[in-house]
Amino acid sequence: MKPTENATYINCTDISEFIMLGFESLHDLQFLLFLVLLVIYIITISGNLTIFLLVVSSSQLHTPMYFFLGNFSCMETFYSSVILPRMLTSLITGDRTISVKDCLVQLYFFGFLVCTECYLLAVMSYDRYLAICQPLHYGTLMNEKFCLKLAAGSWLCALLPISIIIIVMSSLHFCGSAGIDHFFCDFPAFIKLASGDTQLVQVLAFIFSAIDTLPPFVLTLTSYFHIIATILRIPSITGRKKAFSTCSSHLTVVIIFYGTLMAVYILPKSETWGDMNKIFSLFYTVLTPMVNPLVYCLRNKEVKQCLRRWIRNLLGFQKL
Repeated sequence: MKPTENATYINCTDISEFIMLGFESLHDLQFLLFLVLLVIYIITISGNLTIFLLVVSSSQLHTPMYFFLGNFSCMETFYSSVILPRMLTSLITGDRTISVKDCLVQLYFFGFLVCTECYLLAVMSYDRYLAICQPLHYGTLMNEKFCLKLAAGSWLCALLPISIIIIVMSSLHFCGSAGIDHFFCDFPAFIKLASGDTQLVQVLAFIFSAIDTLPPFVLTLTSYFHIIATILRIPSITGRKKAFSTCSSHLTVVIIFYGTLMAVYILPKSETWGDMNKIFSLFYTVLTPMVNPLVYCLRNKEVKQCLRRWIRNLLGFQKL
């Protein structure tokens, strides 16, 4: 009689901690990597918080576009804080262990914020579609109440699916190998270590991921298809540049986010792809939140004007 899967599990001792393998091949560069990531984290937090405070405090930025940008910057602050502090602690202390419960918590907030980002990017693209393609109706359609509903919906729609997935994942058992071949608790690396049948979790993750990412992605693509078509019909070059400048920053962020996300989760996996997978993961988990405030500040005249005014007022206050 062949041993059953349950019998195999009985002879297996549950583990309560994982070891984050991360970039173990760069062992001699751990301190340099720590300094680089620390600078990135400081820039990310200060940049996104600055944009959030500018949107809140500057009456010039009290418009739907900047209201969503404020939400986006707030989300990016949380997003980078889910992964980077843990990475920095591991690099400086050398302790790469993480409990199974902490790994689930990190995976929960990571999944929640990634889905929220997909929804917010879609909402921001829809806002630009209305502003450029239906300018006469923009003020009526994108009113304050509708903006609040879109923003709240972006956060809430991402909450339920990831909650269901994590609840199901919390019943999984882990034994044998304890090394997560990543620098954070990503779903594929996490589920790979689970013992027993993981088919239900993987099916649920596939279904909910498709629900939370494909519709926002399609809406974003559709919005920009109509935006670009409308801009190309503008007769004057000056008019086309002015129209495109209102959405170029957001389009840049969309390309960076979805480009790296697809490279990580859609391209075929192999052993040689492992390190490249981690590098692409760094782009959308670490570098993208840092680049976003720089893109919006450097490519947006109104944000730059408010930032200069804010700095002048701050310096004037300090001289008193």
